[in-house]
Amino acid sequence: MKGIISSIIAGVFISLQGVFNSRMSEELSEWHTTALVHLVGFIFSIIIYLFVRDGRAEGFQEVPILYLLGGMLGVVIVLGEMIAINQIGMSFAIVTILIAQLICAFIIDTRGLFGMIKMKVSIQQVIGMAMMLMGVVIFKL
Repeated sequence: MKGIISSIIAGVFISLQGVFNSRMSEELSEWHTTALVHLVGFIFSIIIYLFVRDGRAEGFQEVPILYLLGGMLGVVIVLGEMIAINQIGMSFAIVTILIAQLICAFIIDTRGLFGMIKMKVSIQQVIGMAMMLMGVVIFKL
């Protein structure tokens, strides 16, 4: 249940962040907005870390370097989302982002990439993916 609630909260916040960032980029630029968003996020993360203090600092030595690039992926995500919202609108941007995210996650799960447990593909999943893709086409018509 905690995972579902966390997913719902994350989904709502992704939409809110997209709107806020898109509006901010109208006053600044996309790159200024991206830098500012990540700076504020970094400061917020440090403040929370000071109170929570979870994990171990030694863990940095055990994390594969590839996974440390997640912050750079965040820059691409924020920038891409802002541009998409400004160009094609909030709803279609989010639908397209979610479909791309779902397809990528499906590939990672079914192939067991990046140390994930390899999942079998069911006919229901294939039908579900096809229905979602058709939903995007219908949504855009």
